[in-house]
Amino acid sequence: MGKAFDKYIERQNLLDVQYDENYYEKQHKRGKLTARERIMMLFDEGSFEEIDAFVPSAGGTTFGKSSKAFGDGVIVGFGTINGRQAYAYAQDFNIMGGSLGSVHAAKITKIQDMALKTGLPVIALIDSGGARIQEGVSSLNGYANIFRRNVLASGVVPQISAIMGPAAGGAVYSPALTDFIFMTEATSYMFVTGPDVVRQVLNESVTPDQLGGAKVHTSKSGVANFVYSDDVNLILGIKKLLSYLPSNNIENPPFVPNDDPTDRVEPALRDIVPEDPDKPYDVRDVIKLVVDKGRLFEVSENYAQNLVVGFARLGGYVVGVVANQPKVMAGSLDIDSSVKGARFINFCDSFNIPIITFEDVPGFLPGTDQEHQGIIRNGAKLLYAYTRATVPKITVILRKSYGGAYIVMNSKGIGGDYSFAWPTAEVAVMGPEGAIAILYRKELAEAEDPVALKRELVAKYRDEVANPYIADEKGFIDEVIDPADTRVKICRLLKSLDKKSVSLPRRKHGNTPL
Repeated sequence: MGKAFDKYIERQNLLDVQYDENYYEKQHKRGKLTARERIMMLFDEGSFEEIDAFVPSAGGTTFGKSSKAFGDGVIVGFGTINGRQAYAYAQDFNIMGGSLGSVHAAKITKIQDMALKTGLPVIALIDSGGARIQEGVSSLNGYANIFRRNVLASGVVPQISAIMGPAAGGAVYSPALTDFIFMTEATSYMFVTGPDVVRQVLNESVTPDQLGGAKVHTSKSGVANFVYSDDVNLILGIKKLLSYLPSNNIENPPFVPNDDPTDRVEPALRDIVPEDPDKPYDVRDVIKLVVDKGRLFEVSENYAQNLVVGFARLGGYVVGVVANQPKVMAGSLDIDSSVKGARFINFCDSFNIPIITFEDVPGFLPGTDQEHQGIIRNGAKLLYAYTRATVPKITVILRKSYGGAYIVMNSKGIGGDYSFAWPTAEVAVMGPEGAIAILYRKELAEAEDPVALKRELVAKYRDEVANPYIADEKGFIDEVIDPADTRVKICRLLKSLDKKSVSLPRRKHGNTPL
């Protein structure tokens, strides 16, 4: 090709100019990979196709020594991740602080549009100082364009954000609109207003990590779902999450056959729930004995720990697991766990993932703090999510199922497909202790030995009112089962529900409780 090809080679070599030793050293000293290293690690070797590598910054050049900022501080493109197609972008903190200008935003929206057209996931590797101040309102409009596409893609293709450095100001809202957020322990943080603004306005001294570090957002605010020690492990975590997800809302999640038999009986399940109804246990022990190979990929593990949610497989098919955790707050539902459960259920329903619920809940957490902060409207989010979901929904009541929480946790009355109960289950309007205190207030006050009488009445209530066989006889529970058969039962039901189809009333959209 002669001169034309020589010109092509010369131009390609310009990309390497900005990637000198100093470029890598600066990023590595921060404990981070470079944007290109992150992209290369995320995608299968040799599969990534970069788009718009040479576009200049607004008012810049693409050729010559006057500018090294090729690509405007963001790498965008597509490729395969474990053999499956996906789009991604990685912001480059070493180029203008990864700040977002109009060209930077246009590159991102281009792949967002392509992902929506082709039905493929979008992964955002975020490492940015926020809006580019020099470009003024143009940079703000760039964010607006990204946000709009986040909303349009919601429930259509999976959207994953990885905070791998700073995400400040308007930069935080795109991750907040995506399905899952990853963070690194020591190098990432998110906040709407930074420490300097907090200091000036509130006279409060706080570090970036204290204000919006990974620990804050994965345990206190609930903004982030996963935290990993470094960039490498975070990227491996993204790949693991993707292995459970379909590419879009039309496909089913990937089936992965294994040698864990669907007819596996697990006698150890009979001994997990203590005979003492007030004694805690770890519901993860139940889940891991039921699902394939004992593997649960937990979501938001450190937040609202009284509810466990995550992905697993049963007979090779992906399921979403929702489970009350008796180890924490006796498994009661509060504001945070209700919101956590609702969001997870909404995601599963959007992407054709059946929901398996393991129930042991004494009710909603009482108290002025919960009432004043809105347990009513927040608890309604969980109720709304379960009721609206049209994917297969199966519930196993392990022990307690009381009051409004019985209804909310996928009861048949709100559309649950099947409900099983273990012999240890207690289904009632309220717990025996509280019920007896109300029903026999006068008798207990007049009794010579009120403690002994209450003990006797509580035992009678459990036998005659709260036992699962009454609910079974009335059809509110489909079957009281041997705990050892739980896996067998669920696997059979999932197969029978494979072609489930539900027609909902025609509407633009519902009005989700806020």
